[in-house]
Amino acid sequence: MTGFTPLAKGAWCPLAVVLLVAAAPTLAGEGHDLTFSGDGTFIAPHGGQAIRVALYDVTAGEVVATEQGTVAAEEPPAFSFTFPGALQEGRLYDVHYWIDANFGGGSEGSCDPVNVDHQWRAALTNVSEPVSLEVAHDPAQQAPVCTSFE
Repeated sequence: MTGFTPLAKGAWCPLAVVLLVAAAPTLAGEGHDLTFSGDGTFIAPHGGQAIRVALYDVTAGEVVATEQGTVAAEEPPAFSFTFPGALQEGRLYDVHYWIDANFGGGSEGSCDPVNVDHQWRAALTNVSEPVSLEVAHDPAQQAPVCTSFE
C-alpha cells in the first residue's frame, strides 16, 4: 500500500506554480521567422525561371531549410519565401539562392557554375527578432552556392 502525505495547508499552490513554470516553453528557445524576397529587378532577366533557396547555418555548417519556386513574370515581388521559426538568436546565417537561368548552357534542374545559373548569398547577423530581407538582382555580387543544394 502506498502512503500519501498531504502537504501543509497552502504549500500546494507554490509547488503547482513551480511545476507549471518549469513545464512551460520558454520564448528564448523559440526561433524567429525569416521572410526572404526579391524585388522587381529579378523579373526582366529571370521571370518564369526556377529559383531555389537554402537557409544555411554558418555556425553549425549546415543547411537548415530549403524552399523552391518560380520567379514571377510580371509583378513584384519577384519571389518570396518564409521560413517560420528557423532563426535562432546567437547564430550566424546565410541565405543561399540560385536561379536556374542556363545562360549559355547548363542543365535544367541542376545548379550550374556562376554566370550560367545566377547564384548569391546574403548574410544574416545579430538575429534578435523576425527578419524580413529583400534583395535586388545584382549579377556583380554573385557567389557560388551550389554545394548547399547537393
